[in-house]
Amino acid sequence: MSDCLFCKIVDGKIAAKIVAENEHAIAFRDTNPQAPTHVLIVPRKHIPSLNELTDGDAELVGRLHLFAKQIAADEKLGDGWRAVFNTGPQAGQTVFHIHLHVLGGRPLGWPPG
Repeated sequence: MSDCLFCKIVDGKIAAKIVAENEHAIAFRDTNPQAPTHVLIVPRKHIPSLNELTDGDAELVGRLHLFAKQIAADEKLGDGWRAVFNTGPQAGQTVFHIHLHVLGGRPLGWPPG
């Protein structure tokens, strides 16, 4: 989508601090980090929110989680990290292109929010 911030990052039209990428997704540092390590994993395919997922997206969502595992290992987060999707404005989603937050580097309380 031409007006989607994350699509512009995926397309290289907007700079980001990229930490990794593959054929399915790109991972970059959040500009407003909520933890010492806060990486966003954005699929190359534009999907506005988890509410718009189809059965055909199941493999992609699984690949995003495997990518999160790789990022957590690369960032040396050990066994103390979180992967989060926010869905909709009431859950804090501000960019309507699904993205998986990888957070770590400090104790993460529960419940969040």
